[in-house]
Amino acid sequence: MKYYFSLLFAVASINTTFAQTDYDVAKISESLKHDAVAVVRNEESFFDVKGLGAARMDYKVAITILNKAGEPYGEMAEVYDKFSNIYNIKAALYDAAGKKVKDYRSSDIKDQSLISNFSIFEDNRLKLLKFVSITYPYTIEYSFSQDYNGLLSFPSWRDLKGFGISVEKSAYTIQKAKNYKMKYITSSNLPTDSVINGEKLQYRWKSTNVAAVTEEPLSTGLDNVSSWVKASPNEFEFDGSTGNFDNWKNFGSWIFNLNQGGNKLPEATRLMVQNLIKDAKTPKEKIKILYNHLQQNTRYVSVQLGIGGFRPILAEKVAQVNYGDCKALSNYMKALLNEAGIASNLIVIGNDMPSLNLNYSSMGQANHMILCVPLEKDTTFLECTSQFKPMGFIGYGNSDRNVLMVTEDGGKIVHTPAYHAKENYQNRKTKITLAEDGTATSEIKATYGNAQFEENFSMTLMEPVDLRKKIIENSSIPVAELISYKYMQPDKTVPVLTEEINFKTNPLLTKGGDKLFLLVNQINRRESVPLKVEGRKTYFAVPFSYHDDDEINYILPKGYQVEFIPKDITINSEFGSYNAKFSIKDNMIVYSRTQTMNNKKYPPEKYGEYVDFYKKIYQADKQKAILTKTL
Repeated sequence: MKYYFSLLFAVASINTTFAQTDYDVAKISESLKHDAVAVVRNEESFFDVKGLGAARMDYKVAITILNKAGEPYGEMAEVYDKFSNIYNIKAALYDAAGKKVKDYRSSDIKDQSLISNFSIFEDNRLKLLKFVSITYPYTIEYSFSQDYNGLLSFPSWRDLKGFGISVEKSAYTIQKAKNYKMKYITSSNLPTDSVINGEKLQYRWKSTNVAAVTEEPLSTGLDNVSSWVKASPNEFEFDGSTGNFDNWKNFGSWIFNLNQGGNKLPEATRLMVQNLIKDAKTPKEKIKILYNHLQQNTRYVSVQLGIGGFRPILAEKVAQVNYGDCKALSNYMKALLNEAGIASNLIVIGNDMPSLNLNYSSMGQANHMILCVPLEKDTTFLECTSQFKPMGFIGYGNSDRNVLMVTEDGGKIVHTPAYHAKENYQNRKTKITLAEDGTATSEIKATYGNAQFEENFSMTLMEPVDLRKKIIENSSIPVAELISYKYMQPDKTVPVLTEEINFKTNPLLTKGGDKLFLLVNQINRRESVPLKVEGRKTYFAVPFSYHDDDEINYILPKGYQVEFIPKDITINSEFGSYNAKFSIKDNMIVYSRTQTMNNKKYPPEKYGEYVDFYKKIYQADKQKAILTKTL
């Protein structure tokens, strides 16, 4: 629901505020109930910075669950680890009229390890309480205190907790000594109130009466419609480590120091490296050999131990156990390259996250680590957690963003490669031989590149029974009998996947008197138009730029000729382009279709134009040809 909901006033202020527990649902304004599954009635948090390595948070929240769809918000789920502890938990349940139904005891609260489904080693733990009510609506209320022993970051805050959640009151307060240095950034138009209280300084942010936002197609999130704050220490102490987040250069120095001495290899591994590269002629060949060795001999396992999960497992250890997380595997690959005489740099990156903010260095903007090998005339980025990605292909979730290169001189912002639409391609040729009864045989040959390679690569790993089922279910052409299929990556060093599928179809032709009607686009057809959204609020974007190129050759049934084919169609917009061509060659209809899409982030007011663009494509994909019998 939220891990670290927010932060606010003073402890006394919190206690005073929540003494007024009037949670009668009838008193929620209709504007806050509209499109809402839950309402944050009041949220108060007070984050008190005690020093470079210590802080305390006092937090309390009340949320009204309006219906079953709001159930995910009917729980307390608070994370802590060996550098923090949660105590003084109080929780209660209220009915629709605001009458208290139950006080929860400490025995009702589960304290469990937060081992995620992708991690086998993790320090994090979870305080969990699921509130249960047999009727709707109801209100949950809970509070706790949390002490921090080490500060790499401050809890962030956003008034809107998700789609379909409205807010009556929410606030966030940070208290610090006047000489303690920190920084923060906020959403636009969010005022910051500051108050000096003796030797202390308080920053306070708040929101009131914020209506729910429904989830919208292709939404890039709530940041442009919510109020939010991100705050960070400048100097810090954490787990015996000190550092400075004044800028990305200092941030990179801290990461570099964490890894000092961590890339030593066992003597047997060093000898293995020398043996592997003994015949390699160029640095590129050596990188390829060692990256291939990494992929074949190690596997990814999430490990969240050490300094908050930021210090990697030693390269020596990875050599022994053959597994590690992104930090450990990247560091291990760095050690292998170092043994080969090739310098490389760790890269701190936000996978599927925005670019690093150039003017605001902090934790929380990255969640991943890869490796960069800067050669004289080329720079190669390596995704060290994948056993299948070709060397140099880091995936669209890592592409085209500002990242932090860790050097001995500190951090340096660099930009990862961008995969443009023409590189994220699908090239497909289909031959369809039509029979007079409307059925056909279909032969498909396709090639997928870069992002579309990544999207389809899982097909090469599936069991045959599951793969057959998926092919049949996903086929836009109705499959009567699947004859053969093949998915291959012809060259393991290139992000290109090939597909070959042969099958017999159900009827593709419909009869009308003595004529046969053929829906020309059988293979890559837009089946619907994006839903219109009146008064859209959030920005939108497609997941990645791409270019589709399809050609279908229809072999006509004996005794039939083409009476009508559609005219060529061209559609252009800022979102992309579309082109369809129709021609007759001998006794064959040749149809070609290309579509290019841009993944630029668009403001909400552009969404109507996007829908209109796709409506034209939808109509263009429905064009039919008419066949008649020859005399």
